[in-house]
Amino acid sequence: MNNPMKAPPLWRQLQQVARANVAVMSGTSGTAALELVDANLRSGVQALCFHVWRHWGRAQALRTQLVRKPPPPMVDALLCSVLALAWNAEDSAYDAFTLVNQAVEAAKRQPETKAQANFVNACLRRFLRERDALLAATDADPVAHWNHPRWWINRLQKDHPQQWAEILAAANRHAPMTLRVNQRRIQPQAYLSLLRAAGMDGRQVSANAIELQSPAPVQALPGFGDGWVSVQDAAAQVAAPLLLNGYRGQEPCRILDACAAPGGKTGHLLECTEAEVLALEVDPRRAERISSNVQRLGLQTQVIVADASAVPSWWDGRLFNLILLDAPCTASGIVRRHPDIRWLRRESDVAQLAATQRHLLNTLWPLLLQGGRLLFCTCSIFRAEGDAQVQAFLGHNTDAVLLPSPGHLLPNSSPDSGRVADNPLGDHDGFFYALFEKRAA
Repeated sequence: MNNPMKAPPLWRQLQQVARANVAVMSGTSGTAALELVDANLRSGVQALCFHVWRHWGRAQALRTQLVRKPPPPMVDALLCSVLALAWNAEDSAYDAFTLVNQAVEAAKRQPETKAQANFVNACLRRFLRERDALLAATDADPVAHWNHPRWWINRLQKDHPQQWAEILAAANRHAPMTLRVNQRRIQPQAYLSLLRAAGMDGRQVSANAIELQSPAPVQALPGFGDGWVSVQDAAAQVAAPLLLNGYRGQEPCRILDACAAPGGKTGHLLECTEAEVLALEVDPRRAERISSNVQRLGLQTQVIVADASAVPSWWDGRLFNLILLDAPCTASGIVRRHPDIRWLRRESDVAQLAATQRHLLNTLWPLLLQGGRLLFCTCSIFRAEGDAQVQAFLGHNTDAVLLPSPGHLLPNSSPDSGRVADNPLGDHDGFFYALFEKRAA
């Protein structure tokens, strides 16, 4: 009889890791690739994949030392995955010999790699024998050292010449689990007491944010199902108060949350105001997440499945007091939470996404009342998706004024723009914020 508590063999997990990597290198997001993994394997495979993606640059460099010509995709993915897991013994959950043995077993047991099992064995055995020399041969390669594509490294060196190394190092660390306390239900200090009573601990890092000492399943968080807290990075929690604080416009207040999924910022807006909030999302499945997240908070909003730039398809003709535009971007600021992104993105994506952002800004700006505000934000650390957008927008819209804004919030650092005082956000993701006000031209 099968024991449901018995962990699946490592070779089965390695097979799924290799498949996920083939998918990512072909343009599929890591999230989508992992959704295809059997439920009983998924948690283990995800942990292995995240480790592999954080060390993929080193793995590719080592494979280049071992093999002149890359093998077929599935074989290459299996080989590089094991190299990523094995190269640093101090940071691996398995010893190198176990990984090699299980990788060969994985190769033998699937049709795409069966004929190459001896090849995989030979490459990995050579790695074990020549490990120190092979690592030394790859140390000077910046892609191997920083585990990011070369174009990404070059762009950060240009965009952030003083902080680029710190940004890359932060991207390879594990992100903390940060909560947003719903102050309609409970105050942060009172919630900290509940956490400690439940055997957990954390620290308050901003007005509503608590950073947990250790991650925990959401089901274990006191009051999570009743909407007392939500999981949201501290940098993402800047959006709602930045847009709302100090605004004294006409009533009733109407807010547009464009590109709203999965609804974290939508929920935060609703927690902070009695305003009417319209949430737009082009993806029907992601739009459902907005509704479910808001319902868990015990709040209500209108959710419309629509492309924010296709205004006639969703707009009723009434202007908005406030607009939150969390625009599609490279997500270069959240790679520690989604380490596949650095390998999924291509350099050409930056210009394409920046063009989408410009189009959305220019399309939504006319829907704003005079005296209203538009908050433009991206979870990106690239200046093409931040400062460059601000300068272009101000240059083409004489009725737009830039209000005090954080600008680029870099991971593990304070804002580099100096336009607003830094709130101690703790260990946060990379983000960009620019707040515009519409005035008479």
